[in-house]
Amino acid sequence: MGRLVVVSNRVPSSSDRHHPAGGLAVALQDALRRGESLWFGWSGKQVAEEEKHSRTVSQEQVENVTYATIDLTHSEFDGFYQKYSNGILWPLCHYRAGLMDFIRRDREIYLDVNKFYARKLSDLLRPDDIIWVHDYHLFPFAQALRNLGVKNKIGFFLHIPFPPWSLMKSLPSAVSLLKNMQAYDVIGLQTEDDARNMNDGFMQCGFGPRAQAFPIGIDPDSFARQAEAGEHDAEVHRLKASLRGRPLVIGVDRLDYSKGLPERFLGYEAFLKRFPEHKGKVMYLQITPVSRGNVADYKALKRDLDETAGRINGMYGDFDWTPIRYLTQSVPRHLLAGFYRLADAALVTPLRDGMNLVAKEFVAAQKEHNPGSLILSRFAGAAAEMEDALLVNPHDPEEISDALHRALIMPKAERLARGKKLRESVWRVTASSWARDFLEELSKDRPE
Repeated sequence: MGRLVVVSNRVPSSSDRHHPAGGLAVALQDALRRGESLWFGWSGKQVAEEEKHSRTVSQEQVENVTYATIDLTHSEFDGFYQKYSNGILWPLCHYRAGLMDFIRRDREIYLDVNKFYARKLSDLLRPDDIIWVHDYHLFPFAQALRNLGVKNKIGFFLHIPFPPWSLMKSLPSAVSLLKNMQAYDVIGLQTEDDARNMNDGFMQCGFGPRAQAFPIGIDPDSFARQAEAGEHDAEVHRLKASLRGRPLVIGVDRLDYSKGLPERFLGYEAFLKRFPEHKGKVMYLQITPVSRGNVADYKALKRDLDETAGRINGMYGDFDWTPIRYLTQSVPRHLLAGFYRLADAALVTPLRDGMNLVAKEFVAAQKEHNPGSLILSRFAGAAAEMEDALLVNPHDPEEISDALHRALIMPKAERLARGKKLRESVWRVTASSWARDFLEELSKDRPE
């Protein structure tokens, strides 16, 4: 087999290339280590329009991986990334078609950037390379490569949900998008439901079904080691001391409307109202780093969360107790591992999520002899594998409140039984097995 060529919109920054800190870099770590590899994508930098035709690919070698990056112009970043990828495709794939703000010019820029990426990558390819393309920014990328004469095997993996055709067809030129995807040899999604939705879309457009489920995981052994080491971290000790013996409920999500954070806060408020015996006796820590903070929808979401947290803290708090500790800055991965291990329960309640690896990280971080409880949305991709979590509908505040109460009073024997099954599921499907299974499928010979 030739090189593995990974293509994603963002490439790990120089500081993360030696020690991956999270996300796709961690998921692909094992696959990239198996031999010579190339990772291609956007540099994260923007250049002036007058530099558009003078851009060259920058390359950096780190061990066996070559990182190849290219800049975008300001107008490409705006149309391709901000407006079409994140303003159209992201809300649509998360079942929020009403948030789309479609402008045809943005779609044209989206297609042009995919063609631009394809031209730049094609110069770097070898005949036996296997190409693995990632996520919604690059739906039409394989077709752009095929138009340049590239015959290599090309796989695609979508990390976010895919909606049913009845919703997907609200996208102008949805048929064209699905037609472009026929250029991929293998198409992977997180869950059977998502694969079924995409295949139904293909068939509605006159194509054969070709999407398959390849659920993604984490490196549970590594994360468990981080969590165990985190117990001795000074900041974890600070958090533990501040609890004063009270149980800790934790939530960790970047700021996004798909994460169900306003609904979660209302669920926690219902918990305090319906189970007053917990008032002053539990601590809820919500860590929500701000992302896309310059986008109007995200500004409005942050304002809503700020106001809701303030109202709940004002109504239910006391001079020595704050119901919600709400942080909007990021926390290093090793500290999060320690915080998870300390927590008695985790709230993972997205309205829609491709997988949600926070749920798996929380389970991996737990003490095997005394695990905390996982409260998980039925609409997270992880729910299909983690049926022993306390599954909730995030649209129902009372259901969230019932699950919180149950988690905090759950007998140890039940926590151990649930924790054992959850651990088995997290150790069964890992980042390594996900990459192996996908690349094995992509490596198979297929009829011309």
